[in-house]
Amino acid sequence: MNSGSGSGCSGDEQESTSSAGKGKKSYHRHNSHQIQQLEAFFKECPHPDENQRRQLSRDLGLEPKQIKFWFQNKRTQTKAQSERADNSTLRAENERIYSENLAIKEALKNVICPACGGPPFGEEERLRSLQKLQMENAQLKDEYEKVSNLLTRYIGRPISQIESLMPVRGSSLDCPSATFSNQGVGNPSSDLNVAPAKTSALPLYQAKGIPEMEKALMVETAAGALDELTKLLRLNEPLWTKSSADGRYLLLRDSYDKIFPRSNHFKSSSARFESSKDSVLVAMNSVNLVDTFLDADKWADMFPTIITQARTIQVIEPGISGSRSGSLQLMYEQLHVLSPLVPPREFYFLRYCQQIEVGLWVIADVSYESVSQSILPSRSWRLPSGCMIQDMPHGCSKVTWVEHVEVDDKTQTHRLYRDIVCSGLAYGAERWVAALQRTCERLTYSMGDDAVARDLGGVISLCEGRRSIMKLAWRMVKNFCATLSMSGKLDFPQLSEVNNSGVRISIRKSTSLGEPGGTIVGAATSLWLPVPPQRLFNFFRDEKMRVQWDVLANGNPVHEVAHISNGPHPGNSISIIRPYIPTENMLMLQESCIDHLGSLIVSAPVDVPSINEAVSGGDSSIIPILPSGFIICGDSRPGPGSDTKGGCLLTVAFQVLVAAPSSENHLNLDSIATINTLISSTVQRIKAALNSSRLD
Repeated sequence: MNSGSGSGCSGDEQESTSSAGKGKKSYHRHNSHQIQQLEAFFKECPHPDENQRRQLSRDLGLEPKQIKFWFQNKRTQTKAQSERADNSTLRAENERIYSENLAIKEALKNVICPACGGPPFGEEERLRSLQKLQMENAQLKDEYEKVSNLLTRYIGRPISQIESLMPVRGSSLDCPSATFSNQGVGNPSSDLNVAPAKTSALPLYQAKGIPEMEKALMVETAAGALDELTKLLRLNEPLWTKSSADGRYLLLRDSYDKIFPRSNHFKSSSARFESSKDSVLVAMNSVNLVDTFLDADKWADMFPTIITQARTIQVIEPGISGSRSGSLQLMYEQLHVLSPLVPPREFYFLRYCQQIEVGLWVIADVSYESVSQSILPSRSWRLPSGCMIQDMPHGCSKVTWVEHVEVDDKTQTHRLYRDIVCSGLAYGAERWVAALQRTCERLTYSMGDDAVARDLGGVISLCEGRRSIMKLAWRMVKNFCATLSMSGKLDFPQLSEVNNSGVRISIRKSTSLGEPGGTIVGAATSLWLPVPPQRLFNFFRDEKMRVQWDVLANGNPVHEVAHISNGPHPGNSISIIRPYIPTENMLMLQESCIDHLGSLIVSAPVDVPSINEAVSGGDSSIIPILPSGFIICGDSRPGPGSDTKGGCLLTVAFQVLVAAPSSENHLNLDSIATINTLISSTVQRIKAALNSSRLD
């Protein structure tokens, strides 16, 4: 008998009851030899196809229908036998479990408490335990709902679809293995010599360990953010259009929502989106830039005019050894506009770094809400943002930046700065790339031996001395920017007008080595002036004009004794200034900085021995310094009766070290009155010098 191919077996169609009955009658007429051969074939192929049934019919001398019905009945019989065997096994198992339950119930009646030897829990204790379990169950349900909502918000998938990612403990993200060596000079950011960023704004978020399920969610969120950011960076249309008015890239919201649908994070009607895109060529290679972006201290030091605080909360994935590609970390940052009138923006976010090809990197940031830990509510939410870094010749890099956030802070922002903030200029990509380019320029000038230095009085003769002075000036600028957050500030609204914010004052204790010890009183005010930003910047930089606004100069002129250029623009420089007061043993260190979005002029008194130590190449990190200065940014409002096409916003900030008398309250009141008078008088002098007193 030709048994045929077992792989060719196929199922039979179900026959009617009457046909099955006829098959049974035919079955009883089969002889034993036929049944043995059918049984043997059934073991090999219980579902013969039509060709095999015809072959069996010829070999056994039976009708094809008899063969078909025999196999159908045999399968039914085999299934019934198997079910009877399973039922017997389950019945025996059920009887065994029932007997065990009876034994356990009898044993529980005689159980005693192992701690005290008394009887078991009574009904009241059981109720308390039940309530505790119900509370824990409700908490677990809440956490489950949070995870589900986050998944829906980020990736639009239910929690069951992320289980495949849970066994990735200790694994790296899916990333290419391409790496390249660190070329060029060493990391220039190490020359900035700065102290670690402060972390006082993190009272509730403690990284006590992240559950594996939440790590899997972080990985999924970061991968989605990287994919979206890459498209935003590489595509213009249909996502971006260029404004004909100012050349800025504008995100086409309708197109974006179709490609990346998601629900809004804030439900209030005052919430809005800010989106921007810009690119710049910077004098730093991609390896050093990536290293800076993944180090919270270097990150804050690179952008002192934007970042007040930064911290890496936890490294989720370290990335490829020797490369950092695939690095994922949970971070915190606090951003500010250089005015106490604008509240800072806080973000808890994931930063994911990926090298997508040799010499090309993408760093993606996206806000993240922890499921397992509580964090402070914020009015800012970062959608996938970040930058693409591409290596260019001569140790440079092209950086393309996208900033995309959802915010609800309009009512918290003073009306003087509301237009700048709501237009996206205050925190947009243009400001990030301008600050990055400026810092890289400064680093390049600090490292070069042929940088332009004009030494008018024989003050600076060594390259090491020039670098030491530049480090001191950089720390001065950083400290000045940090003071403008003015935590615990006091408001003096009696000066508040349409074009003036009034004076805001803060009092703090100084314990840092880089500041004079004691109590420091700071004051700041912001105002609008009908003067172009460039004119106001030149006014403050002109040493001959200082007598017109500097109350402390007492009408005496000042002289610049040394000048260091730290950028191609003539306004980017550091100066050592000697007040014309022969009995004073003090000099002024001043740095000015300007780009197309704004400018600053920061200065601080430094005693002559400290200056001599710095210019001789000594360590300037221990020199105490207390800076004051001015922040200027453009504004398009025309002044009343003014011929200018626009004005500017000016922030004036002073710091004063006060002694510690017997009565601290008396000290504070006197100090507040003194610095309030100082800053108010300075503002009035500036207005008078610029013919803007009519704004009072």
